[in-house]
Amino acid sequence: MPRHVCFLVYPGFVLMDLGGPLEALSTAGDMSGGGYRFSVVSMAGGMVRGSSGLEIATTALAFEPMDTFIVVGAPRPPDGAWLKGMAPTIARASGLARRTASVCTGAFLLAAAGILDGRIATTHWHYAPKLQARYPALRVDGDRIFTRDGPVWTSAGMSAGIDMALALIEEDLGAAIAQAVARMLVVYYRRPGGQYQFSSLLEFDPGSDRIRRTLSYAREHLATDLSVTRLAEVASLSVRQFGRAFAASTGMTPAKAIERLRVEAARPMVEDGRRSFDEIARLTGFGDPERMCQGFLRVVGHTPLELRRLARQGAAVSERQIA
Repeated sequence: MPRHVCFLVYPGFVLMDLGGPLEALSTAGDMSGGGYRFSVVSMAGGMVRGSSGLEIATTALAFEPMDTFIVVGAPRPPDGAWLKGMAPTIARASGLARRTASVCTGAFLLAAAGILDGRIATTHWHYAPKLQARYPALRVDGDRIFTRDGPVWTSAGMSAGIDMALALIEEDLGAAIAQAVARMLVVYYRRPGGQYQFSSLLEFDPGSDRIRRTLSYAREHLATDLSVTRLAEVASLSVRQFGRAFAASTGMTPAKAIERLRVEAARPMVEDGRRSFDEIARLTGFGDPERMCQGFLRVVGHTPLELRRLARQGAAVSERQIA
């Protein structure tokens, strides 16, 4: 019997948050001989306008058993009375599903419904600090492409919904089908690195003057000691208070943030190719090329040598096109 997958949309939803996972699951269903059936629902049914201005037809959310309940995201985290009004409905629908998932800022809706309490979750990297600050009962990992905590799944922004869908497919239909779907959609079966490879701490607004001051200090002193003790001194907090405040404001540990800052500073020099890896490691505080290599693998999923080669290949292609 096909598994019923129900997508919940609402005014202003992002079409890709719906279309990406839906297409992946639909392709898997075709490959497996009908593994899924789908419904796209809204609170009242009828036409619902997305963030792009396009409208889609929906049916009203029916409270009946389903296999998978997926809440899609919007360009910005939902809030206000509208969010509070939806939360009980989402909680009730989730209770009727074998598993519940969100795409991008849909995690805010799951959190408002209490579904993420005590669980690890993710969302778009830009909004991870806001999710953690607004809902301290959950633990946000802003670097994860997707998370699974028991029957609850969450994904990062936009295309990460496809990554999550591939994992759902693997759980339901096996790795071979999931890999075949990835090939058909021309996407990674398992994407290297986390979502922070696409972000920049320069764009983070931690919402705390102390943490903002600490990040600014770190950017200006990458080659020096940036231990948690030193950063706590800059923030005028105890080490324990600083660790908690930093995680609550940014959704990551101080050590992970410093590593990201160093990778962000080193990457342009790596791709430029004019400095040795030893010099770059020294200038950015990694100390030696091996530690820098491990940092790059954790943050971007590629070694400095691989990135330098890719940059050279790209430059060579551009030169041939100009010629």
